[in-house]
Amino acid sequence: MSKTFTRDDTRKLAAILAEAALVEVMPRFRNLPEGSVRGKSSPRDLVTDADEAAERLIAARLAKLHPGAVLIGEEASTRNPALLNMLVDADLAFLIDPIDGTSNYVAGLPLFGMMIAACHRGDVIAGVIYDPVSRDSALAVRGEGAWMEYENGRQVPLAVAPPAPPEDMDGLIATGALPEPLRTTVNSNLSRLGSTASLRCAAHEYRMLAAGHCHIALYNQLTAWDHAAGWLLHREAGGYAARFDGSPYKPTHRSGGLLYAPDAGSWHAARKALMGDAIEGVET
Repeated sequence: MSKTFTRDDTRKLAAILAEAALVEVMPRFRNLPEGSVRGKSSPRDLVTDADEAAERLIAARLAKLHPGAVLIGEEASTRNPALLNMLVDADLAFLIDPIDGTSNYVAGLPLFGMMIAACHRGDVIAGVIYDPVSRDSALAVRGEGAWMEYENGRQVPLAVAPPAPPEDMDGLIATGALPEPLRTTVNSNLSRLGSTASLRCAAHEYRMLAAGHCHIALYNQLTAWDHAAGWLLHREAGGYAARFDGSPYKPTHRSGGLLYAPDAGSWHAARKALMGDAIEGVET
């Protein structure tokens, strides 16, 4: 499947995201009427009319472009969690995140993105992360690299940052979702890195990682639509990622955390610096 899902196929995914941004997302940005923002699992887990309208448009376009494909959107999966179970056996499935960084979107902060990942029997084969504000895309095809495409047609290959010791690493780390006592352990060790930040938007964090503008990222909640496209982007840009116990990531995983680094050596160094011996069974 990965050999038949081409760069042109992936560009068509980017075009779908661009259309949804133009029609549904940007007209509502900084223009959300009262009642169009709602909480889901918590007050910080938001959904807006823009999320739902964009997902409907994206799903409709994907269904027309790839009849028979399984469509797994963030908002549809919130209503029907069993959708995620279809990833394992589907010859072609699409994971859709209509607006990643919804809290930023609601706050009027122009730091949010839109993502699609194409999967074959539980493996990610292509991914797109689109920025509706700058109107450019980060794209990846399994085995064929990762690249940026700008509105004027310019293309630039993506490559992760060179390896660095922990004290020189820039990290994108949000610890709020980590379980205790791991959360306290990681928080107490953040000063071992050169710098840490959180953008409240995985889409832009993945773009930064894949472009070499930071070294590591750490996530605990593994909702598939948040990570599948970015994981492939980082991998195809030359990076290394694994769950906290050292096992490989798949979009079917829903727990176990995820740590990204430029290569295996710096992954182990970052994991040791942040977690020490808090996770049993990891190879160090």
